[in-house]
Amino acid sequence: MCPLRPTRKPLLCYVTDRHSLAGAPELAGKFLIEKTEEAAKAGVDWIQLREKDLSARQLVELADRAISRAGSRSAVLVNDRVDVACVTGAAGVHLGEHSLPPDEAKRLVNQRGARTNFIVGVSAHSLEGAMQAEQAGADYVIFGPVHATPSKAGFGPPQGVPHLREVCQRLAIPVLAIGGITMENAGECLAAGAAGIAAIRLFQDAADLYALVRELRKVL
Repeated sequence: MCPLRPTRKPLLCYVTDRHSLAGAPELAGKFLIEKTEEAAKAGVDWIQLREKDLSARQLVELADRAISRAGSRSAVLVNDRVDVACVTGAAGVHLGEHSLPPDEAKRLVNQRGARTNFIVGVSAHSLEGAMQAEQAGADYVIFGPVHATPSKAGFGPPQGVPHLREVCQRLAIPVLAIGGITMENAGECLAAGAAGIAAIRLFQDAADLYALVRELRKVL
């Protein structure tokens, strides 16, 4: 099954950040693997490995373990590294707004003979950026920050739900909302046309991830 068409809607995407996990720094990798397995078992659709400071070798090791733990329950996406995504058999790659263009990433994927349903997504922080990503061949866009959040502070002020709605209306590909997503505001993102939500803290800081996903499925 193509990861863009899960059996459940909307899409729930857990974006990882091992540095924000509680505990000793030297155990962050171990905690992250445990969290990705928990997310997969809880029913999260996508797990985006956003560990930008890791070397290629370290990222390969992390992705291999995450994919093994997730099994067929969740699609694992690798941030930026097309080579790592191909080598590990990940479901796809997620690119930054100013990273490798999606069509170029797909060309490299085809050269490497990766899986036929390999997906390529892009982060966008404006309507123009989202439209450019779609025109360049992106399969989906993660748009934000919709609300204020520390992890996205460097991308400017919150875009707000009205801008999210405009992006969703203008694009034909799925748009996931990111940035300050909570149980309380997730529903309004879907009402604005988003195909799902992506978040770090919402999933990573959940005391009971299984209960969180159950409640999100009810709300969304």
